[in-house]
Amino acid sequence: MILRDGQPIVPQAWRADRPWSRLRGLLGRPPLYGGAAQALWLTPCGGVHTFGMGYPLDIVFLDRDGRVLECCESLPPWHTCLRSDAWQTVELAPGGIAALSPARGEEWTWQAH
Repeated sequence: MILRDGQPIVPQAWRADRPWSRLRGLLGRPPLYGGAAQALWLTPCGGVHTFGMGYPLDIVFLDRDGRVLECCESLPPWHTCLRSDAWQTVELAPGGIAALSPARGEEWTWQAH
């Protein structure tokens, strides 16, 4: 799950922190659902792509400490979104950013279920 200020904000989140899991990401998987109900947390990761995907994603870029740097809403299929100073990236279903209203500088943490 993903926490903000110790409170759960995304109940179901997976972590991709190995080369193969980061490379694969959501490719070949069903779309995330529910806006902020599910997420994929990639680390280290400073950019994502939606090549080969048939659905858009909301993207939240985080620094090494899990602080929000920037958001990218509804990244369409066959596009990229990069942030050179990001260390971690959270992928959400479209509407996830609107549901969570992340503020620049707030801290997010990932916690195993």
